[in-house]
Amino acid sequence: MVGNASRAAIISDRRITGLSAGVIAELVAELGPLWHEGHQARLASRERKRAVGAGAKHRLVFVNRLLAILVHLRHGVTHDVLACWFGVDRSTITRAVGEVRPLLAERGCTVSPGVRLRTLAEVVDHLGSGGRTGIVDGTEIRVRRPAAGRKDRDKFISGKSKQNAVKTMVLTDGDGRVLFCSPTKPGSCADVTHARQLGLVKLLADGPAVEILADAGYQGLGAQTSGRVVTPPHRKFKKNAPDWYEEMYERQRKAHSSRRIRVEHGIAHLKNWRALTRHLGRREHMSDTVQAVAGLLSHQQTADLTPARQM
Repeated sequence: MVGNASRAAIISDRRITGLSAGVIAELVAELGPLWHEGHQARLASRERKRAVGAGAKHRLVFVNRLLAILVHLRHGVTHDVLACWFGVDRSTITRAVGEVRPLLAERGCTVSPGVRLRTLAEVVDHLGSGGRTGIVDGTEIRVRRPAAGRKDRDKFISGKSKQNAVKTMVLTDGDGRVLFCSPTKPGSCADVTHARQLGLVKLLADGPAVEILADAGYQGLGAQTSGRVVTPPHRKFKKNAPDWYEEMYERQRKAHSSRRIRVEHGIAHLKNWRALTRHLGRREHMSDTVQAVAGLLSHQQTADLTPARQM
């Protein structure tokens, strides 16, 4: 069972949880009271024969619950292994993950100490207020194949990867820092359709002047947003293109690609968390998992950058 010495060793080694000891301490201070309030509300919501607080006490304190889900998200460790590690039943770990994961998902992405972005509208306002450039892209996460006979079984098959997957839209700043991860959609949903369903077109058309870089999967949004979504240049000549046009096209394409590549770096940092490499749990929980990892990653990135900004 994880004792005080083992807990301290886990917290002090960033390779285990993906977070520094300072960030974990902030999470405990922020989420601990929220979890306790929710727990007390659940106890008081049903008829009881004994007073609240009577009976057996928790064997898994909140700090250990938080560490369990961090290790689960970072390394994809199964609930059975975590149960053996923390000396509790598997159902206790499953319950702990189910209680803490929504709290992590609701936090949003941290852009500076004490400032978080929770919605796409807040991200657009943040980019517009600072004159920053945003970069958007979609990424797929493999999931288990739906059971035979389900009506929507084919919806999860991605036309790109030919695998069962869900898709999320990632928006970063010009440096590749994650600012937003959307709720997931089945893998058959196109990137441009997902962006429209999230309301990105309306936010850019009615909001502040913001430049959003995107790949060819978002072509068409530029015309709908008065040129605020910038996609790679169209190829006008499909055959027998003049040499001067080939040189100009390649130069423009590479210039756009060199700026847009930062979003791929941000997605790569997300995929370092094994829960987003391949999700083996229930697909209904995938949105919370994606947003929880995005919030944790952005919090750690902000913590890493804060000392340098203060110098």
